[in-house]
Amino acid sequence: MRILLVEDDSMLGDALRAGLAADGADVDWARTLTDAQLALVDHDYRAVLLDLGLPAGSGLALLKALRGRFDTTPVLIITARDRLSERIKGLDAGADDYLVKPFQLDELLARLRAVLRRSSNSVVSALRCRDVVLEPAGRIVKRGGQEVSLSAHEYHTLLALMQRMGQTVSRDQLEVAVYGSSGTIESNTVAVYIHQLRRKLGEGLIETQHGLGYRMVAGTAP
Repeated sequence: MRILLVEDDSMLGDALRAGLAADGADVDWARTLTDAQLALVDHDYRAVLLDLGLPAGSGLALLKALRGRFDTTPVLIITARDRLSERIKGLDAGADDYLVKPFQLDELLARLRAVLRRSSNSVVSALRCRDVVLEPAGRIVKRGGQEVSLSAHEYHTLLALMQRMGQTVSRDQLEVAVYGSSGTIESNTVAVYIHQLRRKLGEGLIETQHGLGYRMVAGTAP
């Protein structure tokens, strides 16, 4: 089980990483908002433990960006902010649970297990376009019944398009889906992902809307 720990406090981070590892988790530790953003783009995690007060950014902004690109990875907020209004903000932003510091490791592990159980029991409908099926629960993509290997960037690009089936999705929207923000990558990067998806899934699936963006073309399987 791979967990992303987002925590800038060295002592607490060391203790949590050791405790999670002893419980059988494989832990990646991000100490800054930028490190966390990069980790979430490049890797898939079973859950995220997220501090809100981070150097040069907000954990809440990271959470909103994650949910904004339709990423359903369970998130457990761990923070010293104990006001009711802060808890409501965190839960409304998409957190699955909210734990106030200081806390006991056993309680954290119990809450994490509960979050993972709820996540595994939730039903997420598969998305379909022609002979392509995307299963968000397992992050699996199939074409004609055969699983297709996609990079994390390609997967999030495809998910954003399939979530808006038949609608034109702009380049900026696709950047947000993949990176959590727009205007931060080279101008042709999205086009590269689209090219790769066409190569792997078929040329007629994604239509270019010149000057506007891209659109998934619904229809019957060939």
